[in-house]
Amino acid sequence: MDAIESKHLTKYYGKIRGVEDVSLTVEQGAFFGFIGPNGAGKSTTIRTLLGLIGPTAGEARVLGLDIRRDREKLLARTGYLPSEAAFWPGMRVRDVLRLSADLRRKDCRKTAGELCDRLQLDASRKVEELSLGNRKKAAIVCALQHDPELLILDEPTSGLDPLMQREFFDILRERNRAGTTVFLSSHILPEVQHNCTRAAILRSGRVVACGSVEELSRTGAKRIALRGRAPLDALEGVRDLRVTAEEASFLYSGEMAPLLSALAAGDVRDLSISDPDLDEIFLHYYAEGGAQG
Repeated sequence: MDAIESKHLTKYYGKIRGVEDVSLTVEQGAFFGFIGPNGAGKSTTIRTLLGLIGPTAGEARVLGLDIRRDREKLLARTGYLPSEAAFWPGMRVRDVLRLSADLRRKDCRKTAGELCDRLQLDASRKVEELSLGNRKKAAIVCALQHDPELLILDEPTSGLDPLMQREFFDILRERNRAGTTVFLSSHILPEVQHNCTRAAILRSGRVVACGSVEELSRTGAKRIALRGRAPLDALEGVRDLRVTAEEASFLYSGEMAPLLSALAAGDVRDLSISDPDLDEIFLHYYAEGGAQG
């Protein structure tokens, strides 16, 4: 059984496209990245998968449960972290955590206490007094304290400082090693590259690529950096060109012979050719449309 399986999942808000024809498979125990800029449809996909909004077309099963018929069972076994957390005013953090645990009919005090300690969250504070980062911490504890089988995290690190981000991902990796499936939505590509084994790229509401992070990096493009000058204007396959008086850097996916001819015709004093990182791979899929996954 897969943790998530969607087939042609589509959501329209009237005539406005949310997501269209999203087909995904996330294996149990995976650490899966869901990549796309703001507005690509990541949150709409997540809310549809959780049964929080109804699909216009298509179908999906999460933990083997139908998102339409089995929403309550699905939510009981899932930890969901929305991109923006909201709490009832007047409550203290410990009240929010207890309410979340009570809704699942579980005693989560031990795990909640451990998570609060690791995230340096003061459970005695009132929620309206919390900073953005501390509100995010409270939402993280709510999502994780009941030891769910599946974690669905929508832009989880916004508001967290770098030290807390590192601790947060330490916690996620521990959970994943213990068997928890992690579905991480993010527009911060290093988060996906450093933590996920598989990923899907969402573009304008559609999945344009899906596979292992290593596979997604195999576009054939190279990052070229040179010191000096070379006639690059006529080269095909040049993207993300950055030029200063003494240096040039660009992503290149064309034939090597024209590149070598252009470099030989110029005054190149130093040259490096390297594989692009995931940030640059992402630009490839958005510039070219990528390949349907």
